[in-house]
Amino acid sequence: MTALRIDGKQMAIDIRAEVAEGVARLKADKNVTPGLVAVLVGDDPASAVYVRNKGIACEEAGMFSETINLPADTTQKDLQELVANLNEDERFHGVLVQLPLPPQIDERTIIQSINPNKDVDGMHPVSTGLLLEGNPRFLPATPAGVQQMLIRTGNDPSGKHVVIVGRSNIVGKPLAALLMQKNPGANATVTVVHTGTSNIGAYTLQADIVIAAVGRANAITADMVKEGAVVIDVGINRVQDATRKSGYRLVGDVAYEEVFEKASAITPVPGGVGPMTIAMLLQNTLRAAEYSADA
Repeated sequence: MTALRIDGKQMAIDIRAEVAEGVARLKADKNVTPGLVAVLVGDDPASAVYVRNKGIACEEAGMFSETINLPADTTQKDLQELVANLNEDERFHGVLVQLPLPPQIDERTIIQSINPNKDVDGMHPVSTGLLLEGNPRFLPATPAGVQQMLIRTGNDPSGKHVVIVGRSNIVGKPLAALLMQKNPGANATVTVVHTGTSNIGAYTLQADIVIAAVGRANAITADMVKEGAVVIDVGINRVQDATRKSGYRLVGDVAYEEVFEKASAITPVPGGVGPMTIAMLLQNTLRAAEYSADA
């Protein structure tokens, strides 16, 4: 079997175009321009690139965007005061504090300090609670992107057995909560396996849909996937590659070439889930602006 290569780049372009249409309507109908502010603490290169790409995507969609750069030695108190000010700033419908944060700052406290109505990353406890009860306001961007990839490729998870490899607060846990709900694009039987699971392959071999989010290169191999399964690879890992100018290349959590021959559909890395994350963040920002306009 030769798998369908799920093109996350093109799908993200389509969603961003849909968001741009929504932004134009909101401006015309309510005279409201959705605004997103991103706070970047320190100089982590990957975070800087990600935040820059978010800003570009916002501008392309017609949104107002601003990035606040803070030094790596920023204190917890100073960051909390900044977030409190941004919560009150009517220009911004979404407030995003880029993770990870430096060690002197408690991430959970900062996330909890964001106004839940501006929590476009979907990580505030209020957002998590609404997701668990099946009435989400903002879906975490990466899980939402995974769900859309399944829906838009005709792989509706309803009635399917989904095995998620990984239990992080960013992907694994919220994705499991999202896909088990009795809602359109969900209604799946969900199993979560992780580093404490004995013989992960015994579970993934039963899956109609395998979602790898464990953060380890080539953790899912062909002998762990049944014929015809759909495979979504959330992982992004650097491996050494002397043939590249950078000295490394990016790979996922799935051994792509060998699993490609067995799966019915699979996401590449890069070019799979990654672009969808920014697209779904824009969608959340538009939704936050719509909520604000209707309040």
